[in-house]
Amino acid sequence: MDGKSQLLLVNGNAEQASVLSDFLSENTPYDIVTATSGASAVVLLKKLHIDCVVSDIYLEGVDGWRLARMVRSGVFNCEADIPFLLVSSTWCKRIAEKTAREFDIDHLLPFEQYTRLKDILSESVQTHREQRLDRVLAIEDTEETAHLVQRILKQRFEVDLAPEGETGLALWREKKHSIVLLDVMLPGISGPEIMDQILAEKPDQTIVIMTAHGSMDLAEELVMKGASDFISKPFQANQLRKVCEIAAHREDFMISNQQFAETVNSLEESQASLIKQAQEHKDILDNLTSSIVELDADGRIVFVNSTWIQMTGWKEQKSMGRLFTDVVYVDPYSSTLEISNAISRVANDTSARFRLQFKLKDRFGEAIWVEARLTGRQSGNHPVSVFISVDDISARRHAEQKLEHIAMHDTLTGLHNRYFFDNELIRIAALAKHNQLQHALLYVDLNHFKAINDTQGHHQGDAVLRRVAEQLQGRTQETESLFRLGGDEFALFLADIDAEGARLAAKSICELIEQERYGTEQQTFKVSCCVGISMIDGSLEKPQDYLQRADIALYVAKGYGPGGVHMHTDQDQESDNVRLSMQWLHMVRHEIEQDNLVLHFQPVYHIPSAKVAYYEVLVRLMIDGRLVYPGEFIPALERFHEVSLLDLHVVAKSISVLAKHPGLKKLAINLSAQAFHNEQLVPLIERKLNEYDVSPSKIIFELTESASLSNLSATQSMVKTLANMGCSFSIDDFGTGFSTFSYLKSLPADTVKIDGSFVKEMKNSENDRALVRSIRDVASTLGKLSVAEFVEDQVTLDLLKEFKVEYAQGYFLGKPQPIEYLDLND
Repeated sequence: MDGKSQLLLVNGNAEQASVLSDFLSENTPYDIVTATSGASAVVLLKKLHIDCVVSDIYLEGVDGWRLARMVRSGVFNCEADIPFLLVSSTWCKRIAEKTAREFDIDHLLPFEQYTRLKDILSESVQTHREQRLDRVLAIEDTEETAHLVQRILKQRFEVDLAPEGETGLALWREKKHSIVLLDVMLPGISGPEIMDQILAEKPDQTIVIMTAHGSMDLAEELVMKGASDFISKPFQANQLRKVCEIAAHREDFMISNQQFAETVNSLEESQASLIKQAQEHKDILDNLTSSIVELDADGRIVFVNSTWIQMTGWKEQKSMGRLFTDVVYVDPYSSTLEISNAISRVANDTSARFRLQFKLKDRFGEAIWVEARLTGRQSGNHPVSVFISVDDISARRHAEQKLEHIAMHDTLTGLHNRYFFDNELIRIAALAKHNQLQHALLYVDLNHFKAINDTQGHHQGDAVLRRVAEQLQGRTQETESLFRLGGDEFALFLADIDAEGARLAAKSICELIEQERYGTEQQTFKVSCCVGISMIDGSLEKPQDYLQRADIALYVAKGYGPGGVHMHTDQDQESDNVRLSMQWLHMVRHEIEQDNLVLHFQPVYHIPSAKVAYYEVLVRLMIDGRLVYPGEFIPALERFHEVSLLDLHVVAKSISVLAKHPGLKKLAINLSAQAFHNEQLVPLIERKLNEYDVSPSKIIFELTESASLSNLSATQSMVKTLANMGCSFSIDDFGTGFSTFSYLKSLPADTVKIDGSFVKEMKNSENDRALVRSIRDVASTLGKLSVAEFVEDQVTLDLLKEFKVEYAQGYFLGKPQPIEYLDLND
C-alpha cells in the first residue's frame, strides 16, 4: 500500500457494493478496502489501519450498529473516533437517526443519495457529523434551579439556559431545541405566553412545564393547551431525567409514527392510483386516433388497440401472433426491408428510435399510407417489447403529392416553375463543375406581350401563354428541360451542348413562335420573342450568375428587334454595357431609397434687370466622395425605362426645398419623356404641394422638345392638368426636334428654352445667331418668353440683350451649387 488513507466499505449487496466502490474510488482521496459481511469487516479492522468506514446497516454476522459500537470502543487497530458513515437502502428515517445518535454514527444516508458522500468526505467530517445529543432549552429565572437542570441533564442532553422569555424565544428560534423546559412564573413574558408563541410557530414542539405545587392547576391547563408533560418543583434528579427521557422518546415516536402513517397512505394511494391508471391507460389507448401495436423481440404482434382494428379491419385474434411485416403492403416500389431492420434495431437497443412512412395492407388487400414511430422498452428482467404508434396519413400523402406538384409547376401552363428552375440551376451548375461538361441556359421573353393583355384582355393573354408553352414543350428533347419563370418569360436548359448548338436552338425557338398565328377564329395576331443565352461551364461560383448573364444577354437581344438572339461571352462589350447600366440602375435605386440624391441649383437671370428670376434643379449622385453627373446614370435609367422613378423623387425633394427656403422665388424641374406616362406624377405633385404648403406658381416644369413630341396628346393632357393647378411650363432644348415651329403653338408652355448648342456658337456663327433670333421672335409672336442656356461669356450675353431674349443661364452667370451656397437675399 502507498501512503494514502484507507476506507473500509462494508456491504453485502454485490450490486450496491460495486456502485459505491467505483464512486468512492473516483471521487474521494481514499484507497478502498471492501468487506461483504460484518464478520469479515471485524477481521480487516483488527488487521489493517483503517481511516474511515462506510457500512450498510444489515450485515451478516455483525450488523452496522454493533460494528460502530465496537469501533467507538477502541478494540480495533484504528482510531476510535474515525469517521463512521451508514449507507442503507432500507430504513425508517427517524428511528435510524435516533439510533445513529446513540451509536455515535457520524452520518446516515439512504443509498439513493450515495453521491453526497463526495461532499461529506471531501470536507472535515466533523462539520457533517449530526448532533448525537438531543438539545434541551431550560427557560428558568431562578439561577440555582437552572444550573441544577444543567447538571442533571448534561450527560444525556445538550442543555441551553435562558433566564427570561425573550432570550428563551431567541435561543429556541436559532437552535430549534427538541425539548423546552418552561417555568410558569417568569419575569416579563409569562410561561403561558411563551408556550403560545412557540406552539404557534411549531405546533408539535415538545414542551415540559416546570411548576410549583401552588400552580398545578395552571400546569394542567397548559397541558390541555398543548404542553407535552409537567414536573413539580422542587424535583429529584431521577424525576427530571425520566420526564426528559419520556419527552425525547415522545418526539421520536411522534415523528416516526407520522412517517409510518405517511408511508402507509402513500402506498394505499399508489395502489389505488395504479389500478385507476391501468384502466385509464387502456381507455386512452382505445380512444387514441393513433393505432398502438406492441411486438415481442421477434417482431410478432402481442397487443393492438381498437384504433388498429378500425383502421386495418384485422380483428384482434387475427392480429395476435402475426409478424408485423405480414401486414406491410409490398409492391414493385416498396418492400419490408426497412421496417424489418428498424424492428430488429429497436429490439436490440431500446434507446433507438425510428420514424418511418410506408404502406400497410388492410384485410381487403388495399394499401394504407401510414407513419410509424418505433420505440423499445424493457422492464427489469422482462423481455424487450417494441411499441409502434401508427397514424393513417393517406389523405396527407395525397395532399402532399398534390402540393408538391403545385409547388414545382406553373398553374397556368403546367410547366416547371421558377422554384424548380432555381433548384435545377444549382444542380446543373454543380454537374458542369464536377463533370466539366458544358450546358446552355436559354432565357426566352415574348415581345410586346403586355399589349396583348391590355388590348385583348388577360384571358386572351393566358391563352397565348398556354399555346407558347405547348409549342416549346413540343420541341423539347429528353436532354432538355423547360420552365415558365413568370409573366411572359420562359427558360430552357440544354444539356451537353456547345455554343453554336445553343444559338441554333435559340433561333429555332424564335422561328417556331413567329410562324404561329395566335388568337381566335375571329381575330388572330402574331407573337415574336427574343432569347438570351448563357453557357453553363462550371466557371462561376454562384449558379445565379448564369441566370444574370442570360438576363443581360436577353436585354442585348431585345435591342436587335423581334427574333433577336444574343449569347453572353467574356469578350461581349454589348453585355458589359448592359451590366454597367444595371449597376447604375441598382445604385440610383439605392440612393433614392436612402434619400441620398444631391440637388444643385443653377440661377436663371432676367436679362433686362440683371437679377436672378429663378433656379433650375439639377440632380447629382455623390459616390465615394465623387460628384457624379446625370450624363453617367440617366442613360441607364432610360435603357430600363426607370427614369420616372427619378422624376418622382426629384419633384418631391424640390418641393420640400421650396418649403424650407422661402427665399427661393421659383424652381425649374426637369421632367423626362416617361413622366407623361406615369399616373403617379400628378397625384404626387398635388400631395406634396399640400403637405409642404407650397404655391404651385413657384414651380416651372421643363420638358424636352423631343420628349413632348414623342407623345403630344399625353403631353398636352398632363401640361393642361398641371397648368390648371397653377404650375408653369418651359420647353427645354428647343430647336433640336422636328417640325419645331408647327408644334410650338400646340404646347401650352410659358417659356421656350433655346438649345445651348445654338447659343454658345452665336459669337462665331451667323447661322446660329439667325436661329436664336428666329426662335425668340416666334416665341414672342406666340406670347411666350425665351430662355438662353450655355451663356459662357459677356459677348454672348450682349447679343442676347440685342435680340431681346428675356432670360439667360450659364456658367458665366452662375454655376450649379448646393442650396447652402445660394444668396437668396437678392
